[in-house]
Amino acid sequence: QVQLVESGGGLVQPGGSLRLSCAASGFRLEHYAKGWFRQAPGKEREGVSCISDSDDSTYYSDSVKGRFTISRDNAKNTVSLQMNSLKPEDTAVYYCNAVQRYEGTESNYWGQGTQVTVSS
Repeated sequence: QVQLVESGGGLVQPGGSLRLSCAASGFRLEHYAKGWFRQAPGKEREGVSCISDSDDSTYYSDSVKGRFTISRDNAKNTVSLQMNSLKPEDTAVYYCNAVQRYEGTESNYWGQGTQVTVSS
């Protein structure tokens, strides 16, 4: 069964840290571009960070640059997001995504999401 399962969300005070992990089953994450998205109440889902499958190049949205770090572990078949200096505006449901485009076809998988709440 192909799936992505996120973990590591929770409640944290402003300035705190959380580490999200996303474990893949049924396919190898290393062959996919991997990313983290988030959706706050009443807002559209937005891209937070992604990492390339070809050269491990990374992207961060301006709102998290310098605070969040994406990484992958091929042996564990996981992708993680280390979130530091968290702000209340980081509160959202965070989703893991994996996408592969090959010869005109696309495989696109999403996790079920994990809630991150930043509040005092």
